[in-house]
Amino acid sequence: MERNAVLGVEKSLTSQFWSAREADAGTVADIVRMAAVPEVIARLLAARQVKPENVSFFMHPSFRSHLPDPYILRDMEKAAERIASAVLNGEKIGVFGDYDVDGATSGAVMVQFLTALGADVVSRIPEREEGYGPSDVAMNEFISAWVSLVVTVDCGTTAFEQLKLLTEHKIDTVVLDHHEPDVRLPDVCAVVNPKRLDEPQDNPCCQMAAVGVVFMTVIAVNRLLREKGFYANRPEPRLMDFLDLVALGTVCDVMALRGLNRLFVKTGLSVMAEKKNKGLSALSDLAKIKDKPTAYHLGFVLGPRLNACGRIGNASLGMKLLCAANEDEAYEIAARLDELNTLRRQMCEDIYKQAIGRIESGGQNDALVFVYGEGWHSGVVGIIAGKLKERYNLPALVMAQEGDELRGSGRSVEGADLGAAVLAAKEKGILIAGGGHTMAAGFSLKVEKAEEFKNFLIEYFQTHRSEIQPSVDYPVDSVIDIGAVDGRLLQMLSSMEPFGEGNPEPRFALPDVAVSSARIVGSGHVSCFLVGRNGKSRVRAIAFGAADSIIGISLLNNRGGVFHVAGYIRPDTFRGGDQAQFIIEDLASAAQL
Repeated sequence: MERNAVLGVEKSLTSQFWSAREADAGTVADIVRMAAVPEVIARLLAARQVKPENVSFFMHPSFRSHLPDPYILRDMEKAAERIASAVLNGEKIGVFGDYDVDGATSGAVMVQFLTALGADVVSRIPEREEGYGPSDVAMNEFISAWVSLVVTVDCGTTAFEQLKLLTEHKIDTVVLDHHEPDVRLPDVCAVVNPKRLDEPQDNPCCQMAAVGVVFMTVIAVNRLLREKGFYANRPEPRLMDFLDLVALGTVCDVMALRGLNRLFVKTGLSVMAEKKNKGLSALSDLAKIKDKPTAYHLGFVLGPRLNACGRIGNASLGMKLLCAANEDEAYEIAARLDELNTLRRQMCEDIYKQAIGRIESGGQNDALVFVYGEGWHSGVVGIIAGKLKERYNLPALVMAQEGDELRGSGRSVEGADLGAAVLAAKEKGILIAGGGHTMAAGFSLKVEKAEEFKNFLIEYFQTHRSEIQPSVDYPVDSVIDIGAVDGRLLQMLSSMEPFGEGNPEPRFALPDVAVSSARIVGSGHVSCFLVGRNGKSRVRAIAFGAADSIIGISLLNNRGGVFHVAGYIRPDTFRGGDQAQFIIEDLASAAQL
């Protein structure tokens, strides 16, 4: 077996090998010189392709310095003028969203903004059974409600026929979206979408979630209304208060936490900590979030609860919670979402086990994961796809069979544009419907087309990304001495937050450490101290849920052995949060050297 560059480890307890994230030495030196940061931080930034001149933006983003003019987006001026006109003229405005978290937060930002202006607003979130995007049924509801303007958020870019129905009834439409477009755009008042084919590739908004596009639109509308004297006799809404929702939608739609997304999420987490949104505050309380919120809380604690209603319940509950006007209403809705999430988790566990059984009994294709079953709930197939993507490190597509039709969702890996592949299959007539973006997509097709769709995707990914292969390595950012793990390093790492897509939490390897005082704590966690060879440097460490695993057993039964340890450096919140502790994810015997 080839020896790995990281500590010479041939094989750890859980991975084939540890691999080092690459950092250009010249860039590291430039970052140290220009940004005045320690070398360990410079290596982390360089490995994430942060240029020396962009370190300030990455570490300390600010709205004053880094927010671009909203009009940088095509059709933004048209969209802002039409929405502002509707507000000034007292028109009735319809807001149509999507049933996921990005759709709920996008809708909530727009509805709350318009409501704060005194506008007459009606909103609609479709049930998952209606399918993604505007439907004839929903558009006819807006027609019956006598709206004169419809704003679609997180959808609408490819809804040609449905939006044409509004046009035929002399209703204007503004589309605010971020999903992959077709070669043509709907014939509406404005389509604001950073993925438009006529947008420049270096547009700083290109990786935004829909809620980011909505927030930029709100800024543009607000500015127009200010210029027109709308706020002469009324208070101007505080737009920064919407950033908790912008952060939530951005993280939950798995957008890269770089550039403007990083600015939105970093600021939004601070806003969320103030608990201004009654719905988010109630949901955080029920989810027992006691610490300052992080991107992890958004993506893995709050997000699943908000998503649960769109998957197996009343899809409109999510947006209702985010727009809740009083605490009683907020807690009532939050409790219902918590119940739905518990049900959703059990459902996911059952289907996930079934999916793995089908995949591994039938052999695993090396290009993608493709599985479907009867009785599976279409509302949770996206979650299963995400789990399978992580398990196999391949694009994963999971479908629920309902009669002669499959309704599915997919999650992709770096370098495989799933949204483009689904649109290509739709154009070819394989799919009934489909859409999405690079890392995620939804679709439907006839069961008889399943094999054709699978073969199409295999060929598509082989053509567009030949290097998709299962990976069994464990990427490590840096090898550091145990003596460097302290409060000062912890504070510097915190300036690199939020961590998530596009900015993974740094992993470290600690070489040549002994283990002392190992014991089981809590619900199967293993607590211990890591001790340097000199016996002076000691760091508290923990391996969560590891008591019965090979890692936990090795820690508990160590007899003077020396290890290389890999994992994360995080605050010891149990002891106040100002001290560092090491989160053990993997071990390798130092004897392999």
